[in-house]
Amino acid sequence: MKLIKLAGLLPLLCTTSVWAIEPFTIKDIRVEGIQRTEAGTVFSYLPVKVGDTLNDERATASLRALFATGFFKDVELKAEQGVLVVVVKERPTVASVEVNGVKDFPKDQLRENLKIVGLAEGRILDKSVLEKSVQELKRQYVARGKYAVEVKSTVTELERNRVAVSFDVEEGSASKIRRINIVGNQAYTEDQLLDVMQLTTPGWFSWYSKNDQYSKQKLSADMESLRTFYMNSGYMDFNIESTQVSISPDKNDIFITLNLTEGEKYTVSAIKIAGPQAVLAHEEARKLIDIKPGDTLSREALTDSTRKISERLGEDGYAFANVNAVPDVDKAKHQVAFTFVIDPLQRAYIRRINISGNEKTRDEVIRREFRQMESGWFATSKIKKSKQRVDRLNFFEEVNLDTSSVPGTSDQMDVNLSVKEKSTGSIQAGMGYGSYEGLTLSGGVSQANLFGTGNSLSTQINTSKINTVYSLSYTNPYYTDDGISRGFDVFKRKTNADTQSYTSQFNSETYGGGVRFGVPISDDEGFQYGLSTEVTSMYLTSSSPQRYIDYVNTFGETVRNYIGGIGWTRDTRDSAILTTEGTVQRAYLELGLPGSVQRYYRVTYNHQWFYPLSRNFTFMANGDVGVADGYDGMPLPVFKYFNAGGVGSVRGYDTYSLGPRDLSGLSLGGDKKLVGNIEMLFPIPGMEKEKSVRLSAFIDGGRIYGEGAQVPSSMGMRYSAGLAVSWFSPAGPLKLSWAKPLNPQTQDKIQNIQFTLGSMF
Repeated sequence: MKLIKLAGLLPLLCTTSVWAIEPFTIKDIRVEGIQRTEAGTVFSYLPVKVGDTLNDERATASLRALFATGFFKDVELKAEQGVLVVVVKERPTVASVEVNGVKDFPKDQLRENLKIVGLAEGRILDKSVLEKSVQELKRQYVARGKYAVEVKSTVTELERNRVAVSFDVEEGSASKIRRINIVGNQAYTEDQLLDVMQLTTPGWFSWYSKNDQYSKQKLSADMESLRTFYMNSGYMDFNIESTQVSISPDKNDIFITLNLTEGEKYTVSAIKIAGPQAVLAHEEARKLIDIKPGDTLSREALTDSTRKISERLGEDGYAFANVNAVPDVDKAKHQVAFTFVIDPLQRAYIRRINISGNEKTRDEVIRREFRQMESGWFATSKIKKSKQRVDRLNFFEEVNLDTSSVPGTSDQMDVNLSVKEKSTGSIQAGMGYGSYEGLTLSGGVSQANLFGTGNSLSTQINTSKINTVYSLSYTNPYYTDDGISRGFDVFKRKTNADTQSYTSQFNSETYGGGVRFGVPISDDEGFQYGLSTEVTSMYLTSSSPQRYIDYVNTFGETVRNYIGGIGWTRDTRDSAILTTEGTVQRAYLELGLPGSVQRYYRVTYNHQWFYPLSRNFTFMANGDVGVADGYDGMPLPVFKYFNAGGVGSVRGYDTYSLGPRDLSGLSLGGDKKLVGNIEMLFPIPGMEKEKSVRLSAFIDGGRIYGEGAQVPSSMGMRYSAGLAVSWFSPAGPLKLSWAKPLNPQTQDKIQNIQFTLGSMF
């Protein structure tokens, strides 16, 4: 019997055979030692077959081929009376993978990363893969600044040639940046440049930002920020020559050094335009350029200018236009002239609008919001407006829109809109805790996208001891094809606040209904009008003030009013889900019409303004004013007085508790209202990409003006400050706020914590 063996000596085969073998003709091939691997798999990798002559060269090639599969850790070739016997010892398979001691990462995430490098349950264990897995785990931690991490692997043998692989991780503490040195700066101080960078040494808020922990990605981003800073300041020759990152022996401290060359500061000597004037007149293009001769060179201004020209060309259908600012540099004078080369290319039109992700919402509900039409010329503003209008429907958690060229054509594009639907049916609930009333609750049900039609149906039911409310509202936003909406409302409200724990000025019962229409003026603007009737019964209590007694004596306990209303709305918000910029304005006039028992007017105006301070921070200012009075010698009905306090008004004070009070401490309401809010909106740390959740810090202020106050200190402005969290939850919009009144008076009713779930009616 002749024998050739390869057991861990594969590198030696590059020069010679391990043992010589006497050549023979292979009559048959037999495989021994396999457990999982099929014999056919071994045959497929062998470079010899029955009938071939096996010699030293072919035996060596066979051994190499079998080892190259990675299936075996030992291979022997035997010759028995013309039969080639292949004896193999298989590598074990991985039965389980465990990662212990991990706190910074989800274990499932780490297992997925290990699978990428080749280690996973059911796969063959390879020592090189095991080492790669250890390095991969370390890499994950190094990316988070934990250079002292220790990873130890353990392989435990199991029955049936299987192994259990476990990793014990000692995460250690994150290494901190102790010093950032900038060398070569002359135009700006080191402190000025450090302010541009994200990475920093430990400070008051480092525990939150983690910017004192080094990562290669953060440093690369900072280098680009420095480059942008200098390029926007005229230093077009700026360059970062080298970076050095060193770590202390105990791996706790990191030192960064940046070596840079500023170069000279350049100014713009001339601006020229080249391109067909028939497509875009040069004078019109020049108005879109933000940089002028004599200005300091700014890369940001150049980028904005080319973008504006491209968008202007896009308005006329030139979706593929190229706009390049070609520089002509004068090194001696440190000046640069730019020629904006405009190449409009082919004019494009929209072939098809593709909509995906709307499993419930009908296509027509989305398509009717589009301002870019199929077969129409591409228009940048219409594309943006279409996405904005779909977003404002508030039916979707995400709205993504992109355009793509049609393969094989040079003048066609497709618009692809994908949405992620959210629950539009919700159960509304309100909850708060006050020092006087204790726990208060309210509730209702609504469906903003009824059966996927875009129509809305909402109800409110409140059966508390004090307030009983039943209401039903239905709205069809496209009653006509050109966007006129129609809605109906019916309601019944009853107040019975004269209880053992609370005494009111009066009890009341109101029922009625009406119809309303909305007429669009433009994509962002429209007006509304409607007619309704109300029947109100007012019942005095033992604590009713004189003004209410006089009112009942004059008009009786029950009155019927016919009410007309007209309103105007303008909405330029970029999104209804996560607003970062734009305004919302609403004005409304409610009028008691002739033929009613009472004739009055009630005018309200609300203005919200959103301004992005940065990528994650948005400033919001809100103003809400109202004026009401009677006409034709009639007084303002007491149940039409304005009130303030609580959610949507001045948080921290009980609902409708602000304004003039009588001697018993009960709120009288007033004929004028002034409420203002400023709010800073920002994402929850660690959830910056989550669009449905935001935190805010706010300051509220407001007051109610009116006559007949018996408690002088009840008048005047009230202020509060606090924190709030907003979440567009599956059950509806949720908002939780904590507010502290800044100037409360003795008779004020405080409600520090307020909670709402769903739209409040």
